[in-house]
Amino acid sequence: MKIIPSSRKNRDIAVAIIFLAVIALNVWLLSWLSAHYNLTISSTEGGEVTTPGEGTFTYDEGTVVNLVAEAEEGYYFVNWAGDVSAITDVNADATSITMNGHYSINAKFAQEIRDWYDLDDIRDNLGGTYILMNDLDSTTEGYSLLAGPTANNATGWHPIGTYSSQFTGTFDGKEYQIEDLFINRPSGWFVGLFGIIDEGGQIEDVGVVNATVTGDKYVGGLVGRNEGTVTTSYFTGNVTGRSPVGGLVGSSYGTVSNSYSSGKVNGGGGVGGLVGYNYYGTVSNSYFTGNVTGDPFAFVGGLLGYNKGGTVNNSYSSGGVDGIYAVGGLVGANEGNVSNSFWDTETSGQATSDGGTGKNTTGMQDILTFLGAGWDIIVVYNPNDRDTGCIWNIINGVTYPFLSWEP
Repeated sequence: MKIIPSSRKNRDIAVAIIFLAVIALNVWLLSWLSAHYNLTISSTEGGEVTTPGEGTFTYDEGTVVNLVAEAEEGYYFVNWAGDVSAITDVNADATSITMNGHYSINAKFAQEIRDWYDLDDIRDNLGGTYILMNDLDSTTEGYSLLAGPTANNATGWHPIGTYSSQFTGTFDGKEYQIEDLFINRPSGWFVGLFGIIDEGGQIEDVGVVNATVTGDKYVGGLVGRNEGTVTTSYFTGNVTGRSPVGGLVGSSYGTVSNSYSSGKVNGGGGVGGLVGYNYYGTVSNSYFTGNVTGDPFAFVGGLLGYNKGGTVNNSYSSGGVDGIYAVGGLVGANEGNVSNSFWDTETSGQATSDGGTGKNTTGMQDILTFLGAGWDIIVVYNPNDRDTGCIWNIINGVTYPFLSWEP
């Protein structure tokens, strides 16, 4: 039998011990790394996260961490943003998150709008985040001074956002209405509740109702000129201007979606029931009812006056249209793309349009017209019973399509 020298034996034992220790250390490190996750928490202006606080925290895998966000006075908690898939309720200021990975989350707050003074203050921070907390009307504090017929030397409301200082923030109407708005600025440019929305600016879930808006160029009931996003919003009332003029938006270089306009729209040219000029923008899932008149110039349409390089889809107009040159039931003049969109040849008084498909009233109230064009639409049997699982609802044979979110 061969005998291994003691020194060699000891060396082999030492190597084996080191090897096993390295393996154990690696196993421990892998176990530690896989079982511990970082949670990074921050907040926007207007509040803070009080539980567990703000910064970076480390938790064991599977730990349920309570989250509490508190708004400052005059602000409102909106939601949690970021890596929110593990948060129980992203819209609740008190909720929890289960740690199954590394997460970075942000508590978002918005400044509250409760009266006309609050609305007017938006112009002091055009990049802020705002949320409407209730309806505003002629009885709301600040109306006579800021938004009524006697306000600002009888010129009414001063539009938010100018050519040199555009609105770049976010305005969430929370499905409330701004009523009785009065603007009388016949020589004014960029006229509407908002004058100009810059790229990145957003307006959503708000209605401007029973309004009278008068301007010269870039005139719209909600926005004079849009370079951002307008969605799930509406206008009812009267809009008058020279060019371009739209019931909801005067001119749009951005996005207008899931919105509608109803009322009277009058202009010299580039006049549309929803949007006056659509410059390389997108209009989708929107409609107009009411009356559009253009005189003495051109480009008058039920939905759009002039579509310059823009895209229009899944939209319609049932409004009356009257003009002199380049007049259409849906679009007055089109140099872009119009698809899956319609106008009522009877109610509009127009047999032609530069884009879109004309249907009689019966066809405009038939779901098959819109299903055949690929619309996300479903039949309901009562206008108060909405199916919000689809963008559009219709009472077949009775109504035109209407947006499922409408009030």
